[in-house]
Amino acid sequence: MNDKLRIMVVDDEAIVGKRLKPSLEREGYEVETFGDGTSALERMAQKEFDIIVTDVRMDDVDGMQILEHVRAHSPRSKVIIITGYATVELAREALVKGAFDFIAKPFKPGDLRAIIEKAAVELAQKE
Repeated sequence: MNDKLRIMVVDDEAIVGKRLKPSLEREGYEVETFGDGTSALERMAQKEFDIIVTDVRMDDVDGMQILEHVRAHSPRSKVIIITGYATVELAREALVKGAFDFIAKPFKPGDLRAIIEKAAVELAQKE
């Protein structure tokens, strides 16, 4: 797999994208960040992403809607849910709906990178 993995980060807290983008790009990933679910979905119509990292709670389109969209339109893509409101119920719902993994805020970029690396390995095995 010589192509860079394409990662989308969707979070209405701008700081999350600002912190994650350089950290993930240093690992060799191609990263695009979005501050709302609507613009993220519009971008997904134009380009396929390998991994989508999305916050759950956002105003217009939330992370669960993004997860459902990705599962319907891009089944090979991996969705990692991030949230500041982690509950067992929410984690279970995300995983039942097909999320690859779930991580609670605040998290260290290294924690997310480890999950992304697991997702990348799984993607590589399917090619």
